[in-house]
Amino acid sequence: MGRSAAAMLEPREAIVHAAGGMIVRRTPEGELQVAIVHRPERQDWSFPKGKLEPDEAFEECAIREVAEETGFTCRLGSFVGHTEYRDRKDRPKVVAYWVMEVESGEFAPGREVDELRWVGLDGAAQLLTYERDRELLVALDAAARDLFADHPAAPGFRLVGSPVAPGDDGPD
Repeated sequence: MGRSAAAMLEPREAIVHAAGGMIVRRTPEGELQVAIVHRPERQDWSFPKGKLEPDEAFEECAIREVAEETGFTCRLGSFVGHTEYRDRKDRPKVVAYWVMEVESGEFAPGREVDELRWVGLDGAAQLLTYERDRELLVALDAAARDLFADHPAAPGFRLVGSPVAPGDDGPD
């Protein structure tokens, strides 16, 4: 059944658009780590993110918000995915995420974010407050491979959770 004429004339609920980054690095041993931030106002652990400003592209917002919340200037990699949920004001919210690599900067605690932790994917799954954020970790593995493709890993490097056959040194 189609919607009634009256229902079609009702205003649609405004969607809050936001973007963020899944900042990754490799340890000297080759383990993939991701930055997780703690927001004291909400008492949660998540990826750095924030709302789009007027006329701002999602990618621009992701880079800006990551810089504001972490102090890092990052190189934008592949799109990882998005989350959808209702925000604190009960509005529908969509957050788009990209994998990122730090180019410069240093974390300093602030009002919005008071702590940043670098953790492996298993640690991230345990630390992240929201299931919607944990679900993004599955796609992060492939996105991080693409990000690091232009500067190959040390021998034996493999991303956490990636199968390696006996005698295999990891991805080519």
